Amino acid sequence: MIIGSISENKEIEKRISITPDLVKKYISNGFGIMVETGFGSHIGISDDEFIKAGCKIDKKENILKQSDIILQLNLPEEHSLEFFRENKILIGNFNSNQNLEKIAKFKKNKTSIFSLELLPRITRAQSMDILSSQANLAGYKAVVDSFAEFKKAIPMMMTAAGTISAAKVLVVGAGVAGLQAIATAKRMGAIVFATDVRMASKEQVESLGGKFLVVEGSENLETESGYAKETSEEFKKKQENLLIENLKKIDIVICTALIPGKKAPLIIKEKMIDEMQSGSVIYDLAASQGGNAAYTKMDKIVQKNGVTILGEKNILNKLPVSASSLYAKNLFNFVLNLYDKKNNKVKINLEDEIINKTLIK
Repeated sequence: MIIGSISENKEIEKRISITPDLVKKYISNGFGIMVETGFGSHIGISDDEFIKAGCKIDKKENILKQSDIILQLNLPEEHSLEFFRENKILIGNFNSNQNLEKIAKFKKNKTSIFSLELLPRITRAQSMDILSSQANLAGYKAVVDSFAEFKKAIPMMMTAAGTISAAKVLVVGAGVAGLQAIATAKRMGAIVFATDVRMASKEQVESLGGKFLVVEGSENLETESGYAKETSEEFKKKQENLLIENLKKIDIVICTALIPGKKAPLIIKEKMIDEMQSGSVIYDLAASQGGNAAYTKMDKIVQKNGVTILGEKNILNKLPVSASSLYAKNLFNFVLNLYDKKNNKVKINLEDEIINKTLIK
C-alpha cells in the first residue's frame, strides 16, 4: 500500500504529516511512501533526507492518484478531488464540525475520512492524540512569547540595588495546554495561579506548584470524555467575581479554555482588563475560536489601557519542526491501528472505538 502526503498551504500551515525518521518505520511495516517535491524544505528538511529514508518524491497530482492513504493536517483543496480515485483513505485534523460541506464533497467520491480531533479519550488512543501533543507545545510557546512581550524580569531577583518581585501568572483553563503553561511559567520563576471548571484539575495544578483558584460552590463541570462542560450563568457570575479581584494583581494571563466544537467562552471581560495593571500581558490561545478575552484579534497585538493582548490563529507555526514530529508520530500510530499487516490491507473495524469515533460517517 502507498501512503502519500502533499504540501499544505504554507501561508496558514507550516507543519508536515510525514517526517524522514517515520518513513523508515512505515517502510518496515510494508508501506511505500510518497511526498511532494519540496515537502519539508520550509522547515529545513530537504528532499534528499526523504529520499535517503526510502521515500519517493513526486508532483502533487501523481501522489494523489497513486496513494491509497493520504495524510494531511487540513483538507486538500477541492480541485484535488479530480485526482482522487474511489475508496481512498484521508487522515488528518479536519475540524469536522466546521467543514461539513467540504467533507461531504470528498465523501461523494467514496473517500473514507478520519479526523483525529474526534479521538476518544481512552488509554489506547493516547499515542494518537493530536489534540494533546499539539496543545502541549502551544501551552509552552504561549508562555515563552508572553514573557518575551512582558517588560519586566520573570523570576524574583535579589541584588545589592534592591529586589525585583517575581511575575504573577494566571492560567485560565487547566487542560493539556494549561498544565504545560503552568509548568513552563513555574520553571522560569513565576508565581503561578490557575482556574478551571473541572475540579479534578485542582490536584494537577497544585502538583506543578500552582495555586488553584476555586469558584465558590463550584461542582465538577467535566464531560465523560474529560473535556470542560459549558457553565451555568450562576457559575459564570461567581467566576467573574473571583477573576475581577485576582486579575488586579496578575502580570500575565494565559487563556486556554475551549469547548470542543463550540465558540470559546468569553472569560476575561472588558471591565476586568480595564482594572488590570498597566504593562500586563494576555496571551489568548483560544483566539481561533473567538477568544477567551475581550479585544482578542487573531494574529494582531492589541493594546487596551496599557494591557497587551496577543492571539494567533496557529501558534504551532512558530514551532513547526517539533509540532510536525509529534503530529507525524500520532498519525503513524493511527495508521498502524488501521492496518492489517498480514493481509496488506486497511481494515475499517467499526467495533474498534478509535476507528468508529474518528471515521466521519
